Amino acid sequence: MRVLVVGGGGREHALAWALARSPSVTEVHAAPGNPGIARVATCHPVGVGDIPGLVDLAARLAADLVVIGPEAPLAAGLADALEQRGIAAFGPKKSGARLEASKTFAKQVMEFAGIPTADARTFESASAAISYVQEQGGPVVVKADGLAAGKGVTVCDGPADAKAAILEAMEQHRFGEAGNTVLIEERMEGPELSILAFCDGESVLPLPAAQDFKRSLDGDLGPNTGGMGSYSPVPVATDAVIEEAMDKILNPVAAQLGRMGRYYVGVIYAGLMLTPAGLKVVEFNCRFGDPETQAVLPRLESDLGELMAATTQGELAGMKVACCDQACVTVVAASGGYPEADPLKTGFEITGLEQAEALGVQIFHSGTAERDGKLVTSGGRVLSVSALGDDLAGARGLAYRALEEIGFEGMRNRSDIASGY
Repeated sequence: MRVLVVGGGGREHALAWALARSPSVTEVHAAPGNPGIARVATCHPVGVGDIPGLVDLAARLAADLVVIGPEAPLAAGLADALEQRGIAAFGPKKSGARLEASKTFAKQVMEFAGIPTADARTFESASAAISYVQEQGGPVVVKADGLAAGKGVTVCDGPADAKAAILEAMEQHRFGEAGNTVLIEERMEGPELSILAFCDGESVLPLPAAQDFKRSLDGDLGPNTGGMGSYSPVPVATDAVIEEAMDKILNPVAAQLGRMGRYYVGVIYAGLMLTPAGLKVVEFNCRFGDPETQAVLPRLESDLGELMAATTQGELAGMKVACCDQACVTVVAASGGYPEADPLKTGFEITGLEQAEALGVQIFHSGTAERDGKLVTSGGRVLSVSALGDDLAGARGLAYRALEEIGFEGMRNRSDIASGY
């Protein structure tokens, strides 16, 4: 099977790496890819926003399967365009991708399906939103309605924080059009977990749970980022919790989308919180999570290509996911100033990757580029170090030992990924 992976971040590197190891896959291509992906796939200079170019590339390659990594091309209808050319796409059509592209739509789906989630109200006026949070008088969560690269969520301790977040989204336009509408949610409490589940339109098959660290600073402080680290398995994600997630959340959302004529093919990402009242949905995404993918796929023993092909062919029923018993911890190394600096300072040489890899870790590239024969930084999240171990403590220790070998100007990372589990 010849596979084309769309994207150029750490998630796509992990996908390309896992697909290259799949017995069912003979060739892996990527567009646009990155220097890390180029080690396991043939990269093509076609951007994720070039829908016609990506479709033409898939046709020229005679790709048997196109795996769409980022949310933006899914929301723009890449899967629809590929289907029109008779090319199988792993990823939902535009109608299904609204599950992530509009948080208001996701809330409506959950309401129709009776899926537990935080109470929320939607606002298109900043003044109305500010009045509402002042009336509430307590902690809330402010969310940009549209796609904001994982950064459009602000956890607020009170009305003052919430007002600042509303103005930032709606009047300062930090998230562009994504922040023209905001949701104000109740602030839930409890441990979080992420479940990535294959969905073929009817059947749902989950991968092992992971936990993501969104805030930029140790102790879950600072602004939200695209993710500073993750680990799998998650101790609180017992068999009973996973069963509850399937029965009350994942199966119902797939069924509801089907009833709405939005048959969903790809991965449903369920960001969940284990509250005192049980599991509740924090968010849905329409693609693999980043950096959860980097912590889950190193544990996967099943053939990823086979699972993806079965998903696109409606043949998930009866399939199982096999994973190793080892734990995996992923730590992200980011550029100085991320996520708030605009513009970020990049172009700094990255050193020590060979020494880190010699310790037995897997390094996934996110914001890297090659210039004058050197590997340099080119984004906010630069790379992620994923380490396997007999338990979380062992995996965590190895990940941080490897990270000590890596260096670039301004490099920063959280020091508490997978601690205190």
